[in-house]
This record gives sequence, C-alpha cells and structure tokens, in this order.
Amino acid sequence: MIRILVTDGMDKTAMAQLRDQGIEVVEQFYEPEQLGAALREFDAVVVRSKTKVRQSQIDEAKGGRLKLIIRGGVGVDNIDVSYAEQCGITVKNTPKASSQSVAELAMGHMFSCARFISHAGYTMREGKWEKKAYGKGIELQGKTLGIIGFGRIGQHLGVMAKAIGMKVVAFDIFHIPGIEAQLGIPYVEMDELLAQSDFISVHAPAVDGGAIINEATIAKMKDGVTIINCARGELMNIPDMIRGIETQKIGALALDVFDKEDGIYHENRRDDILSNRDMAYLRQFPNVIMTQHMAFYTDAAVQSMVYCGIEGLCDFAKTGHTATELV
Repeated sequence: MIRILVTDGMDKTAMAQLRDQGIEVVEQFYEPEQLGAALREFDAVVVRSKTKVRQSQIDEAKGGRLKLIIRGGVGVDNIDVSYAEQCGITVKNTPKASSQSVAELAMGHMFSCARFISHAGYTMREGKWEKKAYGKGIELQGKTLGIIGFGRIGQHLGVMAKAIGMKVVAFDIFHIPGIEAQLGIPYVEMDELLAQSDFISVHAPAVDGGAIINEATIAKMKDGVTIINCARGELMNIPDMIRGIETQKIGALALDVFDKEDGIYHENRRDDILSNRDMAYLRQFPNVIMTQHMAFYTDAAVQSMVYCGIEGLCDFAKTGHTATELV
C-alpha cells in the first residue's frame, strides 16, 4: 500500500478520496529535526509552506521509501529541489492552482492603497469620521503598473490592470515568446520599469542575490510609488522599506508575505513580545497594509490545488509516476 504523509493540512474530502483509492494517508506535522526520519516510512509527502524539506531531511530520508514530494502551491523555496532530484526523489508543484487568486489579491491591495480602504475601515470601527483625510485618493486608470516577474500570476494581474485602463510594463529575466503581442504588455529593463511605474507589484520567485527591492532600487523609483508584494518576503529589504516609508519616497506599501513569519503576531497576548521589531514598527503606518499570507486562499484556488495534488498522487500510486506539473 502506498503511504502518503500530509504535513501542513489537507481538505478532509480530498484525504477521503485518496483513501478510497487504497492509499494510506497520515496527517501529521513534524519538527525539522524529526521530519527526515519520518519520511523514510512514506512513499510521498505533501507539504505547503510551513514544512521545510532541506538537504538534512533528505539525507535522513535516503534509503527509505520516499520517492515523491508534492508542494501544494507554486513556490518551492522551502524544498531543496535539485538535491532531492539528485537523490532520486521527484519534486512537483501545483502552479496553475492559485494564479488568479494571488493576482486578485494584488489588485485588491492596489485599490486599497489608492483609496485608503483598509485604514478607513479601521478608523470607522473606532467611531471616527475622517472623510477629509482620505480626500487624496488616486484613480488607477491612467497610472502605470510595473510587474516584476511575469509568469502566470503577473500575466493575470497585467490583464486585469489593463482592463481598468492602466498602462502595464513587465520585467522578467525569462522572456516568453509571443506574450507581449498576445497581452499587449511590453517587457522593459528593470531600471526603466522602476522609473516609469506608479505602482510596482512583485511576483518573482526567491532569488540567490537577496532582496530585489532595496535601497538602490527604491532610489530609482518615482516619488510616492506604491509597492505590492504577494510573492516572497525575502525579495524586500525591510529596513530599506521602512526608510522609504519614513521619507515618503514610498507612498504606500502592501505586504502579504514576510521573510520570517515568526515574531510578527501575538500567539499569547499576556506575555508575548514580538521579536520582529521591524515589522511591529512598520505596520503602525496608515499607508502600510499587511495581510496574513493569504493570497492563494480562495475556495477555487484551494480546491484546484487539492485536486491537482490528488490527481498526481493517484497517478503515482498506480504507475509510480505523476503528471502534476514539474517545477
């Protein structure tokens, strides 16, 4: 019998479907120091973003049953993909599942930043009526959106932005043949994008070079630029973002992702002290919006992600291979 470990949760109906296929499904989270040994007992593991499968875990799993790692989602920076595949372990993800949902949240953040929606809602709940304070809202129509990372998510966002009358430009180190003509969105060099854009939305994977939004790139942006990040927290240098907000070089900032999620929220308000002081400081600004790494959490995206994973796991159980899209 095929044994599958689910470490970061899965829809109960989906797990029932797998069990109906004769697959044993175990749902349990393991701490990093325990995960490698546990993986020896399973043919496949399904992870989301919380579980990290690094070289040390893969080394411990060697010689066991593990043959497949499925990442429920797009990014695979929590998995040492190359090393896993060198060790004969296939890594797959579900990149199509959440493209629309992430793009829609980025679009929502743009509207919220432009019209102070988040802050106005908060002050209204406090019983305040600050209509005049929000009189400097801007319209998105006619503004320029620069998209850094022009894969599926970036393309979805670009199409939506064009539909409301924005000019859209994109930067990516990989150019998809024909996509400029198909979508009417040109590729430009990074410096050109930074200089032109009123709004910048980041949809790139994590890169070895570190943060791509930093003091140097911020200096090349328009004064009052709005920056959106629904991709990876490590793509932004947070101390540099703070300086940009303080000096008003950055007019607004919306984050759905964070380099380290630990220490930015209270687990126990009685005696918790937030360890991520930069984030605790940054979120006090009324022109900063933070959401809780939820861009891919819509009913349609989660269902698509789950059933894409089910299809791959069932294929694996029957044939030893899976058609789930390779990273």
